[in-house]
Amino acid sequence: MNLSFNKNYLTILSFIILLFLGFIGYQSGIFSSPQNLEAFLKTAGIFAPIIFILIQIVQCVIPIIPGGVSCVIGVAFFGPLWGFVYNFIGISTGSIINFLLAKRYGKNIVLKLVSQNNYNKYISWIEKGKKFDKLFAIAMFVPCAPDDLLCFLAGLTPMSLKKFIFIILTCKPWSIAAYSLGLNMVISWVTSLF
Repeated sequence: MNLSFNKNYLTILSFIILLFLGFIGYQSGIFSSPQNLEAFLKTAGIFAPIIFILIQIVQCVIPIIPGGVSCVIGVAFFGPLWGFVYNFIGISTGSIINFLLAKRYGKNIVLKLVSQNNYNKYISWIEKGKKFDKLFAIAMFVPCAPDDLLCFLAGLTPMSLKKFIFIILTCKPWSIAAYSLGLNMVISWVTSLF
């Protein structure tokens, strides 16, 4: 077997596994509410971190629940440090998968995983040439950007995997920390008022 065939096989197998996990999670109601997800993680015991990371990966590729919600669940369930670490591992891995899927399969796979409306809203970013790289880095740094979509779009550009990973590893922690810790503090503050 040649290396190209192995990469294709691995990409397809990974995507099928992600779809399967997403389907199982959806069918079992894990993704229907934060409470269901927390209850599921409690039953997972020592496997909870691995399952949570897999859920984060799946929700990056197949947006089932908002990323901010799952980040808060990670911090609430595992604590600030480990919640951040597990969020970072899962979201970064999912982001890299998005990039690689778009790089390998192009616009068609992107349009199967994101809405045409969202795609049309941001596609002009990739027409900016080298400016896209800077815009992408800024977007990864800032919370509330459509990160998953932008990772797919980055895969449609000439950006190298090495540069993409560098941007994810240096910029993404800040937005994940803002989601993970910031939203958790806001929720704690609001609940303390009542």
